[in-house]
Amino acid sequence: MFRFTGQLDAYSDKQFTEFVHQEKEGSSLPLVIDLSKIDFIDSSGLGALVQLAKDCNQTKNKFLVVGNARVVQTVKLVRLEEFLHLQPDLPTALDQLAS
Repeated sequence: MFRFTGQLDAYSDKQFTEFVHQEKEGSSLPLVIDLSKIDFIDSSGLGALVQLAKDCNQTKNKFLVVGNARVVQTVKLVRLEEFLHLQPDLPTALDQLAS
């Protein structure tokens, strides 16, 4: 599980993607991205999440995103909530992994 704070935007998306790829390299564990403390997400941040979801789909890893109200609103605006397996909170995400 990765928990992030601050902003996920055009200024941070490359660093975000590189960090997650480096940390999960070779792992078959589910990937949970906790964005509940993110202040702002833009299309670049969404693009980074979509790419991570695609990578996990290819390697058959489970992928979940936990969001706060702002993240949820942005993700739903572009209708990616199902593709990103958007979860309302961390306990729900962990329950989802257990099932």
